[in-house]
Amino acid sequence: MAIAFSGCGSGLMLPVALDAMGGDRAPGEIVAGALQASQEGLPVLLVGRPEEVGDIGGLDLYPASEVIEMGEDPASAVRRKKDSSLVRAAELVRDGKALAMVSAGNTGATMASALLRMGRIPGVHRPAIATPVPGAGDNPLVLLDAGANAECTPQMLLQFAQMGAVFAAERYGLTRPRVGLLSIGEEASKGNSLVKEAHALLAAGDGGAEVDFVGNVEGRDLMTGTVDVVVTDGFTGNVALKTLEGALKYFMSTLLGILDSTDAAREAAATLLPLLAPAAERLDPDSTGGAMLLGVNGVCIISHGSSSARAIHSALSVANDLGSHGLLDHLARAVGSSGSGLGTDGSASAGGAGLGVPSQAAGTPLRPVSSS
Repeated sequence: MAIAFSGCGSGLMLPVALDAMGGDRAPGEIVAGALQASQEGLPVLLVGRPEEVGDIGGLDLYPASEVIEMGEDPASAVRRKKDSSLVRAAELVRDGKALAMVSAGNTGATMASALLRMGRIPGVHRPAIATPVPGAGDNPLVLLDAGANAECTPQMLLQFAQMGAVFAAERYGLTRPRVGLLSIGEEASKGNSLVKEAHALLAAGDGGAEVDFVGNVEGRDLMTGTVDVVVTDGFTGNVALKTLEGALKYFMSTLLGILDSTDAAREAAATLLPLLAPAAERLDPDSTGGAMLLGVNGVCIISHGSSSARAIHSALSVANDLGSHGLLDHLARAVGSSGSGLGTDGSASAGGAGLGVPSQAAGTPLRPVSSS
């Protein structure tokens, strides 16, 4: 077990700080994912309790004596447990000793750690969770906010559009991502006051050159490939995300049950399942690399609480790519270009009081995420 840490990673590459203690399957699956990434040449720095992480196969480990559990209150836990693996991972990014951080632990605590330790990009109202949603398009849809801010202002949704467009361009190599506003109808007159006011700002071009606003979209449009980014408040976004997740699980369970229901169905399944495998791969959340917390002054990837080794491997790959491609500078320029980060009442407090706590649930093209 290598506990000593030089602060420079492998060679000249900074490592990605990985919370080894976060997640329902930690530390076993977390360490396994780190080892897979390391075998591909990605520098990884585990953060956690040396006596609990087990065999780490020569990976570096930054010791942290405390763990923030899934059920703990995020803000108080981050303030109280200063030597937790989450807090230490965020500090490594802040201090320039890690390129990015990844955690499958308490989502609210991950957000609070990143916000309190890294701070916000200048001009950002509130950080937002950008979650990739698979669908019919060549690339996943980017949905934000997926749960960081239950209540939003129109100016915040405008800024989410800016950050989401930059993220989609960096992550998927899109020249000018199409941005839609989630509503109950395509017409500009549809929606509540928040959606109507945000629509007016986006339609007027207040988002700047990066935002190609195509108008309102409905929930049925999320997986059609007609837009690249969908903007909404964190409450609606989290409900939409969990609804899609539940519907897909039900569909897959029903389909597999039918294919195993009779001898004839099982015979047909032998032909059909290999044809369905690519679609199943596209819909597998383990292949997306997790969500990114946009707006903090560092790359922070939030993985699902039940992440497997494959999911952690994917998240580390995404974190390394985004941290290496100047994403933060591009986000700062987009937010500052239109002045959307100035002179509003939507700024977040230093303590992260604006961050909600969702239940557990990222233009140069980047290297594809490994699915091994």
